[in-house]
Amino acid sequence: MYKLLFLQFLRSRAVMASLVLTLVLGAISIGIGHQFLSQKRAAIDQVESYQKSHIERNVALHKDDLGLLMYYLKFAFVNNPDNLSGLSIGQSDVNPNIQRITIKNLEGQRYDTDLVNPMNLQSGNLDLSFVLIYIFPLLIIVFTFNLLSEETETGTWRLVSVQTPSKLKYLLLKLSVRVILIYMVLGILLAGAKIVLSIPFDVNFMMVVLLSVCYVAFWFALCFFVINFNRNSSFNALLLLASWLVLLILLPAGINAYVTNRYPVPEALSTMISQRDGYHTKWDTDKRETLQKFYEHYPQFEAFGYPTDGFNWIWYYAMQQMGDDDSAQDTKALRQKMREREAASKKLSAFLPNMHLQLALNELAGTSLDEQLNFLDATSDFHEELRLFFYPKIFTELSGDMIDWAKFTPKYSYSEMNDKKRMHVIWPLLTVTLVILLCCFAIGRRLH
Repeated sequence: MYKLLFLQFLRSRAVMASLVLTLVLGAISIGIGHQFLSQKRAAIDQVESYQKSHIERNVALHKDDLGLLMYYLKFAFVNNPDNLSGLSIGQSDVNPNIQRITIKNLEGQRYDTDLVNPMNLQSGNLDLSFVLIYIFPLLIIVFTFNLLSEETETGTWRLVSVQTPSKLKYLLLKLSVRVILIYMVLGILLAGAKIVLSIPFDVNFMMVVLLSVCYVAFWFALCFFVINFNRNSSFNALLLLASWLVLLILLPAGINAYVTNRYPVPEALSTMISQRDGYHTKWDTDKRETLQKFYEHYPQFEAFGYPTDGFNWIWYYAMQQMGDDDSAQDTKALRQKMREREAASKKLSAFLPNMHLQLALNELAGTSLDEQLNFLDATSDFHEELRLFFYPKIFTELSGDMIDWAKFTPKYSYSEMNDKKRMHVIWPLLTVTLVILLCCFAIGRRLH
């Protein structure tokens, strides 16, 4: 009987076309993810070779004036992309993973982005997470909306009711055919992604697999819950498509609007203005006053004194530092608001499996907003290390030949997710799925 159910289901051309189309879309999404990773890797390779030639060229030109040399020199700080980011690109197509910074005002450099075609950003990326979150639910709806109503509308349900000892068991057998086929497609795509994107078989990849399995189970449970009301096929299709529209389009858009209005970020503009004014107004400010503020920030450098006659590099870099100091409060507020936005989104997404899955995949792949904010924080630490290393050498007018430039290669930032965060990622989706399943079996008992 089970074999007959398989053959009957696969006999439909629409079923085969749907499966093939999903596999094709999945293959395209994996290809897009591979292209994305290749572009990132190529950019990193270019930065490594470029930084060496960039330093050599500028040292040859300005080795006698280290202050002028450091005005031009840029040092690369790289957020090394995880291979999982090919599955879930997240915000990494908007936020750069490479920062090339000087020791000058950091706030004027922190948010520099790559040149990207805005039309590509508007259309988004067809990565595997998109196929999983948006396409798989539609495929499940198409396969299951008439699971029971088809039998009643063709007049075979009465015959089935007489011949089978358990109507619920018969429905579950029919449902299991769909479940097996969908999970086969999911397994093929995940296996293909692992091979093509060279994803290591580690805990994070296993979490992606587990989340995907739970998400598909949620949609099967939701569809089974609807068809158990024993309404006609049109009603089931309309209700399930409405559920898809509400869960995947309307509610996420509403949550985004709420979070945006709940946590406005006027500091995004005020930070830019304050850092520019903090530096540019110092050209017309008393030099001693500027140096006093600089030494309040770096008391270890006060021994270099208060040179106020003409132009000097101590005063110039003190002005640069004032740009960061004057915008520090706005910068802190902006960062706090962005983290509050992300935290609020995660809390609200606990009740929306699709939104939770997207945020969870981004977090596992290192393409979330939190990851970008952590990278910006790490960039600040890297910038501070450069300043503390070069300031004394600039202020003592050390020659550029006296510095070992070979050790200044691009520095990399890495982040790892701890086990506690991983469990936090899986529980909301697992809980919602189990609740829907329990409701399904509670209603399905009427069919015994």
